[in-house]
Amino acid sequence: MERGLVSVVLVTWNSARYLRRCLEGLGQQTHRSVELIAVDNASSDPSIELVAPRAAILIRNETNRGFSVAVNQAIAVARGEYVLLLNPDCYLLPDYIARLVAALSTAPDVGSATGLLIRATGDGIEPTEFIDSAGIRMTRTGRHLDLWQGTPLTTALSRCHPDAERSEAEGSSPALRGRSFAVSAAQDDTAGRASSPAPFEVFGVSGAAGMFRVAFLRDVAIGGEALDEDFFAYREDADLAWRGRLLGWRALCEPAAVAYHVRRVTPAARRELPVDVNMHSVKNRFLLRLKNEGAYLALRNLPFELARDLVVLFAAFTVERSSLPAVSWLWRNRARVLAKRREIQRRRKVSDRELARWFR
Repeated sequence: MERGLVSVVLVTWNSARYLRRCLEGLGQQTHRSVELIAVDNASSDPSIELVAPRAAILIRNETNRGFSVAVNQAIAVARGEYVLLLNPDCYLLPDYIARLVAALSTAPDVGSATGLLIRATGDGIEPTEFIDSAGIRMTRTGRHLDLWQGTPLTTALSRCHPDAERSEAEGSSPALRGRSFAVSAAQDDTAGRASSPAPFEVFGVSGAAGMFRVAFLRDVAIGGEALDEDFFAYREDADLAWRGRLLGWRALCEPAAVAYHVRRVTPAARRELPVDVNMHSVKNRFLLRLKNEGAYLALRNLPFELARDLVVLFAAFTVERSSLPAVSWLWRNRARVLAKRREIQRRRKVSDRELARWFR
């Protein structure tokens, strides 16, 4: 492991449309000790051609093995002290990596950190007026959502930075406001002003642009997997966050680190998504809790989770029958899932009563 080195993990699957902009942001980072590990899941577009010249390591999978497997492949060869998961549809402002490294250095039990992600659109990853994510939040219905998602940018910035609404960028484009916020935070750091936005604790971080200590990833791994490969894709970041919490790790949002993210998988877009995406989403909803939820939380959240579960299952048996394989998958693989649960619960250091404050 090389101290200070950040291993950036970029998983591609027909991602060429975003890669030029994504790689441009990565190339402009002020933290220069970076290695790029790219894993391609059998793209049929020019993704490999675009990423290959920039990658220190390029792994080519012959089939789409899923996000979790691809990330674990990259972690296995990473040399860094930190790992940044970077979606191809993300653009990082220049000090994003530097600020997350600093955030992770604040305390030894901080295992993950995220910046403030602004919702973006189009191949150019152009920012909108709204927040995409400031981390993961959990609900008592068994859902996990992105903190502040859909919040107007001006509202979020005023929460984080008292001087943001008085910045010269007020009334300008969201891109300029986001850059102005990051620049003003840097100026505050230099001047030592107390108005600089402080990192705050969150349940966990989104896999779109989350940074992790390698020590954290090794500690929380189950059966050698940092990301549970049974998830294939979607909700694997919430599973990692929950497992980290159980094992005593904390997560931070550093709002002065800004990135833009094109989010394509949302509840509102469910009917437009491929059927396998929706199937994994249903399967992973239950898998997440089967592995991580203790008896106290299960009883505390039962009325809320049960109501939501009935809605999900009713939809799977009626209007979204393509998601029914999720139920049979859980039954067929119950022995492996329960073995993982036993291992996690055996190793846990934090009680459900302590975690309950995060489920609202």
